[in-house]
Amino acid sequence: MALVGKQEADVEIKAPADKFFNILRSEIHHIPNISSDKVHGVEVHEGDWETSGSVKLWKFTNGKTETIKDKVEIDDENRSVTFSAIEGDLFKSYKSYKATVKIITTAEGASAKVKLDYEKLNEDVPAPDKYLDFVLNILKDVDAHIIKP
Repeated sequence: MALVGKQEADVEIKAPADKFFNILRSEIHHIPNISSDKVHGVEVHEGDWETSGSVKLWKFTNGKTETIKDKVEIDDENRSVTFSAIEGDLFKSYKSYKATVKIITTAEGASAKVKLDYEKLNEDVPAPDKYLDFVLNILKDVDAHIIKP
C-alpha cells in the first residue's frame, strides 16, 4: 500500500465562477459565517486575506474539533487556490497534505475541482476521505450562500 496518494472530486456549482473564485481567493474570512456548523474560525497569521504565501489558521469540526495552519497559493489565471498544511491535527496521521480547488467554467455553468495530495505517516493510516468530504461540503455551502435569494 502506497503512503503517497491523491484524491480528486468535482462539485457542480450554480454560482457564477468568478464570484465563487473570489470568495476562495480573497474573502475566505467569510467561510465561518457561510459554513458555521463546520468552520468555527479562520485567522491570518502571516500576510493578508488575498496574497499568495499568506498563512491562515483554521478551527473546524470534522467529526471532532481540529485546527490546521496552511500556506495559501493563489493562481488567478487558472482560478485555483492551493492550501498547503504546515501545522495542525492532521499531522498526527499525515506527513504532508495539500488541497487545491480549481474553479472551471463548463457548458452547464461551473464546477469546483478538488485535488488532495497527501503522504500518510504509515500504512495503517486511512486515505483522507473525511477531509475530502469536508472540503466538498464547504464548497456546497459557499455555492448555496452565493445563489440564495
